[in-house]
Amino acid sequence: MATDIKDSVHAVEAAAVMGLLPARPRLLALGEPTHGEDTLLDVRNELFRQFVEQEGYRTIAIESDCLRGLVVDDYVTSGTGTLDEVMEHGFSHGFGASAANRELVRWMRAYNDGRPASEQLRFAGFDGPLEITHAASPRQALTALHGYLSTWVDADLLPCTGDTLDRLLGADDRWTNPAAMMDPAQSVGQSAEAGQLRLLADDLVALLDTRIPHLITATSRDDVDRARLYGRTATGLLRYHHWMADTSPARMTRLCALRDLMMAHHLLALAARRPALAHAQNSHLQRAKSTMQMWQGPVEWWSAGALVSDRLGEGYAFVATALGTIRHQGVDTPPPDTVEGVLYTLPEDRCVIDAPRLASTLGDTVPAPRVSPWFGYAPLAPAHLADIDGLLFVRDVPQS
Repeated sequence: MATDIKDSVHAVEAAAVMGLLPARPRLLALGEPTHGEDTLLDVRNELFRQFVEQEGYRTIAIESDCLRGLVVDDYVTSGTGTLDEVMEHGFSHGFGASAANRELVRWMRAYNDGRPASEQLRFAGFDGPLEITHAASPRQALTALHGYLSTWVDADLLPCTGDTLDRLLGADDRWTNPAAMMDPAQSVGQSAEAGQLRLLADDLVALLDTRIPHLITATSRDDVDRARLYGRTATGLLRYHHWMADTSPARMTRLCALRDLMMAHHLLALAARRPALAHAQNSHLQRAKSTMQMWQGPVEWWSAGALVSDRLGEGYAFVATALGTIRHQGVDTPPPDTVEGVLYTLPEDRCVIDAPRLASTLGDTVPAPRVSPWFGYAPLAPAHLADIDGLLFVRDVPQS
């Protein structure tokens, strides 16, 4: 068995990953089983550098706030701001504190320096402006979209004034109230004002779409893309807030699904412009159904990866990451009857695995699911192997 498995093992190189795929995908996604480990992000950085330099990928997108990501993109393309400012303001979920993320941004800026815009690398966050504790106010996205349209479109075509939006939005802390995540009654998402804002956001997006030929000429493709991002984010946030106020048992299932739907819409928009690389938790990128245990019980939904894969077909590829140990979090040597345990017997510290071939080699010997002693790490589901294009295995993750 060990000899057979070695036939599935390759070096951690972009060329090895591409060799597992039928063609170069428009969107190549690399997942991780846990957040916050710079060892995994260092491997990501090196792989993504190779995909850029050898395979022509020109966008790097990570699981971070899409609006904050604009700050990073402005820096890597034009040097706006300082690296310290960008790391502080350009990331959500605490990702700006990562030394590996800092190195990624520094490298992207250095890569772009002196290159024409058409050859530059672009950065994007593809998560909504969402945290576990709350969702952002739709103010930034809505007012930015309205401001862009009011500059370039006749005033009588606008569905409302900026003052109307401001009045309906009210104070931002009404929207970001952390109590609303646990108590639907605390959410403003189904208030009369929120209902009006959903209609106005829809009208603003429709107005944008009807004026695209004029706007691309009057401004630029980048400006239009940014306005579309504001539109997707405004409508997605208002939809998310609406269902935060829901009292049915399906509430958390719907919220998880809506978050990944926002991610999928952002990823599809990025891939439509230029070949893109994406990085996020495995569960957001996999083709199989995602599951999570939450305070009110188990939740299941289709991930962004599943939604994007349906749209792009072979234009989407997913490489999952699995690991052996994170000893500083109590994740010790994996049991030998798990996928991670089988891979842990290999001599390589890091390798790329042909996942479908590994599934075929294992045959009817279905590995046991690994149980994580730490909530922050999600082991690989053995049943998912056949739906993964490649598997990056990192034997040991030392403390950063």
